[in-house]
Amino acid sequence: MAMDQADELRKKVEQLKEQAPSSRVIAVTSGKGGVGKTSISVNLALQLQNLGKKVVIIDADFGLANVEVMLGIRPQYNLADLIYNGKSVDEIITQGPNGIGFISGGSGVQDLVNLDKISLKKLISKMVKLDSMYDVIIIDTGAGISDSVIEFVISSPEVLLVVTPEPTSITDSYSLLKAVNRKKDFDREEKSIKVITNRVQNQEEGAEIYDKISIVVSKFLNINLEYLGYIPQDNGVSDSVLEQTPVLIREPNGEPAKQIKKMCNKLLDIKELEETKSGIAKVFLRFIKTKKING
Repeated sequence: MAMDQADELRKKVEQLKEQAPSSRVIAVTSGKGGVGKTSISVNLALQLQNLGKKVVIIDADFGLANVEVMLGIRPQYNLADLIYNGKSVDEIITQGPNGIGFISGGSGVQDLVNLDKISLKKLISKMVKLDSMYDVIIIDTGAGISDSVIEFVISSPEVLLVVTPEPTSITDSYSLLKAVNRKKDFDREEKSIKVITNRVQNQEEGAEIYDKISIVVSKFLNINLEYLGYIPQDNGVSDSVLEQTPVLIREPNGEPAKQIKKMCNKLLDIKELEETKSGIAKVFLRFIKTKKING
């Protein structure tokens, strides 16, 4: 990356630091697909909204549109329209159930790194508006160890890692953290990574899976993990996916919904220091910077 481009990104980050954004950005990710990551993103958003927070989800898994499939809603515009077609942030936000918003990434996430200086400035000036509109911005990343997943994990101050009892889910989660750990821009001191165990038989199995990952990660990667909670295996969850109705709405008193509510209470109990409220514009700037440095 040319030095003037690097300086430009650095100046933008410094300018945004002075603006004290109000939004809290949380990336939800996984080492492999099919572990319920998007379902968890949507249900966390719904419960945080129920607790009085204004929440928007950014579907950053370009090409798959998981959030819109999960909600059964087809958005009119996506992030690419914001970048290339002159649409405003308000126009690309689709309204979901219970007042949550969501933004489809489309091809926009993949194209972020290729933006010229003028397009980058336009994008950031538009994205800043999200910080004043929402309390919490959830980034539903792609699954696996693609560059964009790794870069969103590095760029987001808070990360929720979804793991299931499948051996491949556990090993792929470790592989994702290992790949993140190798990157120059990864700062383990400021990063908060919390594990959610999904589709487990009971609380004990969930804690056991977390312990397995945490011990190995702490020993070999020197990354500190925290345990946010578990979601039990339940037919109601799979039925809710088929019906395109989030389990928190379909079965609000079921055990999965109860555990989602507990996790949201934990998230809101965490002291929200100003430095953890990075704002989405700074996250996108870090994403582009990280992509250029590591690419």
